[in-house]
Amino acid sequence: MELIHCALLLNKAGKEINEGNVKKVLEAAGIKEDDARIKALVTALDGVNIEEVIKEASVMPIAQVQVQREVIKEEKKEEKVSDESASVGLGSLFG
Repeated sequence: MELIHCALLLNKAGKEINEGNVKKVLEAAGIKEDDARIKALVTALDGVNIEEVIKEASVMPIAQVQVQREVIKEEKKEEKVSDESASVGLGSLFG
């Protein structure tokens, strides 16, 4: 988790996310981290637009909720039509 926070801090400060900068931030915070994990972080974030990822991540849940609402509305419509059809069928038995 510290590595993610470190990358976000460097990004916010407009600094390059490289091994040296990550180590400096971690050392300033008193955190000792494995060099392999630092290298993996830097490699994973190479070419990633962090601002765009954050923007997309914050919009995604809202879009998912809207889709779920539409699905629920459609399911309710189908249930209502199905219930009405069943009522008509039963009426003909006694009619």
